[in-house]
Amino acid sequence: MRKIFLFIAALFVFSTGCASDVQRPKLVIGIIVDQMRWDYLYYYYDKIGEGGFKRMMNEGFSYDNMNIQYTPTVTACGHSSVYTGSVPSITGIAGNNFYVNDKPVYCTQDDSVASIGSNGDTGKMSPHYLKVTTLGDQLRTATDFKSRVVSVSIKDRGAILPGGHTANAAYWYDVKNGKFITSSYYMKKLPTWVESFNKEKCINPKEDIRTSPKGNTLTVDMAIAVLRNEKLGQGETTDILAISFSSTDYVGHKYGTRGRITEETYRVLDRDLARLFQELDATVGRGNYLAFLTADHGAAHNADFMTEHHIPAGRLNYSALSKGINDICKIKAIKDIMDYRIYLDHNALKAAKMNEEQVKTTIINYLQAQPGIDYAVDFKNINVGFIPPAIKNRIIMGYYPKRSGDIQIIPSPGYYESQDGRKAPGTTHGVWNPYDTHIPFLLYGWNVKHGSSSEVTTISDIAPTICDMLHIQQPNGCIGRPLTSH
Repeated sequence: MRKIFLFIAALFVFSTGCASDVQRPKLVIGIIVDQMRWDYLYYYYDKIGEGGFKRMMNEGFSYDNMNIQYTPTVTACGHSSVYTGSVPSITGIAGNNFYVNDKPVYCTQDDSVASIGSNGDTGKMSPHYLKVTTLGDQLRTATDFKSRVVSVSIKDRGAILPGGHTANAAYWYDVKNGKFITSSYYMKKLPTWVESFNKEKCINPKEDIRTSPKGNTLTVDMAIAVLRNEKLGQGETTDILAISFSSTDYVGHKYGTRGRITEETYRVLDRDLARLFQELDATVGRGNYLAFLTADHGAAHNADFMTEHHIPAGRLNYSALSKGINDICKIKAIKDIMDYRIYLDHNALKAAKMNEEQVKTTIINYLQAQPGIDYAVDFKNINVGFIPPAIKNRIIMGYYPKRSGDIQIIPSPGYYESQDGRKAPGTTHGVWNPYDTHIPFLLYGWNVKHGSSSEVTTISDIAPTICDMLHIQQPNGCIGRPLTSH
């Protein structure tokens, strides 16, 4: 009996000893730069300093052929895919906006929770529609919820979706009041330090910092405040700080991929990243943290810019398309066009006793006859017709049956959505083409060697790569694979 007891005791000591010997960084810093094309790393290389992007590139590891393997390539889909290792067809995050039970919803909308730090509805948000776990959820579970996960962004979805279901906190910017807020999903009241931060850093609500470099600077200020006040990376377990820089997206939409303001935004962001890394060196310790940087999507060059240089490009006029479809159907047949997807008005078709399949065929034939559209696809009959496999697979990966609508529009290369088709200096994104799907993925810090790889990788590989390095289970909807070249 004594021998059995000693054997069990020895096993216990051995097992607990092994657990305590698991090597992990003190902190994981996840950075998403909204609307950052992969080629920006090199387009701006000679215009930036040494402590931000270059520090990650010259001391860390770059996966140069990182791609998004689904459509639509929009913010909510990208942020959720980075942290879940999955795709919209599994996460349920079918877009920034989509329909649920025939009602339009926002991706993080949750009317069951209350705003914290705001009197309006801007805080009535949660990961309610996210159907799978995230990197942070997995780390929290693996450490019996001792690890802490905090996320920060100007955009609510840029904070909420990376944070996942079990985040200790997610903070986003209430542009109406010029301060960071959260929701009752996370806490009952703002921490005192957040209230103090808002009083000190509060921006005049009349100034929309989202469309200027100031938005990213404020995001870093908030991230540093989180590090200092929550002491992330200074405990016994690994913590996660998820940061999403939103102003790069707002600037891109307003000013395009070229020009003075876009360049200034990236140069200021580079300085802010350097400031963030300096803070991490001081509080967590150089070599004690693991940082990764990626994007949720890229962006097309402005259509007018392209045509001026004799490159085919243009805009899809959503208003004209909607009118044309309803005219040929002789009924208001569609409810919405979002992210190149058409949502039929099923109730109207039923009331008019119209055959839905015939209506879809009519719409598809109409769309494919329009300039700037290469294909239109019935989601339920995607294998009918001749569509390149690379495009077909992206449609499948991005389609969530209960939320994605009925028909997918595939624009011609260089074409993108517009509500009225008029010329404008900005740009957008959302399609399968490389300008929207080719994104950066940089690893830096703890146990990362210097180098680069051109192997084909996907956005779904990011989360399992970090999980592999942390020795934790992958998120429960993960379809990616751990990358090991670093």
